[in-house]
Amino acid sequence: MSQGQKTWGGRFSEAPSKIAQEFNASWTFDRRLALVDIQGSLAHAAMLAQQGILTAEEEVQIRSGLLAVQQEILGGTFPWREELEDVHMNIEARLTELIGPVGGKLHTARSRNDQVATDLRLWVRGELTRLLEELKALRRVLLQEAEKYLEPPLILPGYTHLQRAMPVLLSHWFLAYYEMISRDAGRLQDALNRLNESPLGAAALAGTGFPIDRHATAQALGFARPMRNSMDAVGSRDFVLEVLAALAIGQITLSRLAEEIILYTTFEFSFATLPDAFSTGSSIMPQKKNADHAELIRGKAGRVLGSFVALATLTKGLPLTYNKDLQEDKEPLFDAVDTYRASVTLLAAMLPGLRWNPQAMFRAAESGFSLATELADYLAERGLPFREAHHVVGRIVRHCAENGKELRELSLSELQGFHPLFGEDALPLTRLETAIHRRRSYGGTAPEAVREALKVARLEVEG
Repeated sequence: MSQGQKTWGGRFSEAPSKIAQEFNASWTFDRRLALVDIQGSLAHAAMLAQQGILTAEEEVQIRSGLLAVQQEILGGTFPWREELEDVHMNIEARLTELIGPVGGKLHTARSRNDQVATDLRLWVRGELTRLLEELKALRRVLLQEAEKYLEPPLILPGYTHLQRAMPVLLSHWFLAYYEMISRDAGRLQDALNRLNESPLGAAALAGTGFPIDRHATAQALGFARPMRNSMDAVGSRDFVLEVLAALAIGQITLSRLAEEIILYTTFEFSFATLPDAFSTGSSIMPQKKNADHAELIRGKAGRVLGSFVALATLTKGLPLTYNKDLQEDKEPLFDAVDTYRASVTLLAAMLPGLRWNPQAMFRAAESGFSLATELADYLAERGLPFREAHHVVGRIVRHCAENGKELRELSLSELQGFHPLFGEDALPLTRLETAIHRRRSYGGTAPEAVREALKVARLEVEG
């Protein structure tokens, strides 16, 4: 009888089919959980000894064996066995090889159901903690870039419907993504706070008759508390769904940033130039400098969203409690975490290398009648209802478009021909240098408003 059968094979009269065994196995990917599995087992063994379920000598033997297994895993010498179903059975089998039958006592008052649920929460907790630090590094980069282009301020055309709308500071653009990514970090932090409960001790689904102390293991593993319902503890994966949803939203944010980098570095926009280290060429067109890395970030949004959809589809019809379907929760989770981390790291490295073209940005921001709203506001400030002011300036824009003029080329007499409320002080409003300073409301793009936003943001990432 194989070691795999010894784990659960007492009920069965024949060994599993090789093809069924391969289909059922998860050790090739769930071995990522090996170190947290040992962490959970150490806490479980210590609690069993504390409660008198194991002797002190047995706990020392198990602890020593688990630490030896841990060293093998860290050193890359652990003997993974294909015939063993998963990471948990591999570790238990190796532990028993090292310390003898006492290794089998480790599983007292525990099931693989609560074991894997605990491992997964430990793993996700560690990954989210690291991701939050990496997101903080990206947010710092965004702030550094915003600060770099504030004095003197670089002006960028702002868009709606991908049509030139109103001018903004390039620093304001960077801060927009800082805010979005800060909310993405907040969602991950919320998920981290909610998942930090311990399933350990829920056993298969109904708890256990052994006198265990679930609060002790929860505390030893750094969980806020044990989960209150044993069925919920082993059968729920909404914490993974929540993480995947947050990662999908986060990857979509990165995709939007990547899309603008792609657009702004095209010849048509020419607002920025990609660093060579983050560009690729063409196998046939020597002139090409492609934003392939940004395009991949954009493309990977579908991949991360797919991971969320896969798990949502998997769990939507599952009855309580544990079902083997839940083995399929790990690969999409692992892939989504890896994908998001790689995108965050790449952007943090790439953004400082962008070289912005102030002249091209200024020309684009100044043209396309992007200051028309300034003239409408001017009339409204002098008592004209804004809707009427809107129509007046709309006629001015039509006149300019038909006559090949920009707003800045209009004389005072021409403006007054459209409405007598226009005075000499309206003319500076058709200049970017003047107009950008008017948007000084809270959250606006005026330099003083942006400067204040930078101070607040800097406190957030450095505090």
